[in-house]
Amino acid sequence: MPGDDASGLDWLVFEQSGVLSWSQAVRELSPGKVRHLLTTGRWERLCRGVLRVGTGEYTVEQQRWAAVLAAGEDAVLAGLAAARAGGLRGRWGYDAVDVLVPYERQAPDLLRRLPLGMPAVRVRRTRRLADVDRQRGRPDRTTMARSLIDAAQWMPGDDRAQSVLAAGCQQRRVTPAELDAALRRLARPRRAVLIRQTIADLAGGAEALSEIDLVRLCRRYGLPRPELQERRRDADGRVRHLDAYWRRWGLHVEVDGAHHMEVRHWAADLRRQNRIWIDGDRILRFTAFDVRRRPDEVAGQLRAALTAAGWRP
Repeated sequence: MPGDDASGLDWLVFEQSGVLSWSQAVRELSPGKVRHLLTTGRWERLCRGVLRVGTGEYTVEQQRWAAVLAAGEDAVLAGLAAARAGGLRGRWGYDAVDVLVPYERQAPDLLRRLPLGMPAVRVRRTRRLADVDRQRGRPDRTTMARSLIDAAQWMPGDDRAQSVLAAGCQQRRVTPAELDAALRRLARPRRAVLIRQTIADLAGGAEALSEIDLVRLCRRYGLPRPELQERRRDADGRVRHLDAYWRRWGLHVEVDGAHHMEVRHWAADLRRQNRIWIDGDRILRFTAFDVRRRPDEVAGQLRAALTAAGWRP
């Protein structure tokens, strides 16, 4: 952090991770001095109108600043890049940096302007960006709710769109109510039906894509909807969450992701499964792959277990 006697340029370089626009630079230095710094290699030009102090590999923060500054006035970081800047964790196979600009502006094509080593930048225009959907930051960005809604619109594939919404709620970065409010402020969003249904499932307790898939499987095959993320205290006094639970029929379902294959998780799952049986409930376990790719088989076993426990369609 710059000291008390630091110049305005020092603070600007610090706050913007070493990335400046040309206009910012010449407000602090003369145009001749800026050109000298570029010519001598102490600074570099990232693209027209965007400069970087120093050289070397680009940090994530520098990539974000370069994208926003290159997009021009009133641009804000958006989509998955903005959600990650707000603390969202995870990988979705989407590395482009999305930037929003007002609709009346011509969106510059930055896909080929930025140098090698920088991710692709997609400048998107929006007619609606309410003040409540903007957030101050380094750089300014859309709020977590708006960022996730936009990410779900722009993601390649419906599964990834649902996953990013579920991750935001699972990681406690946003609530279903906040997502719903952000969606309602958009005029005609892409994947509106999918996003709206996903938010409803998240509001019902689902916190992972596998749980959303299970709820939709039950709806599709005429099975009763389970209670999701049911809280139960184990023999050690710790609170555990059941993936899906039909309390009336004493049926518990676990949907196992990849982490359940690890030895320490596997052993813990077996102990929890034994406790459920001891307490008198039935338990079924499926992989997330089976729920998504073998729905007939999963629905058949669910129907059989519910019927055996007394359920009648």
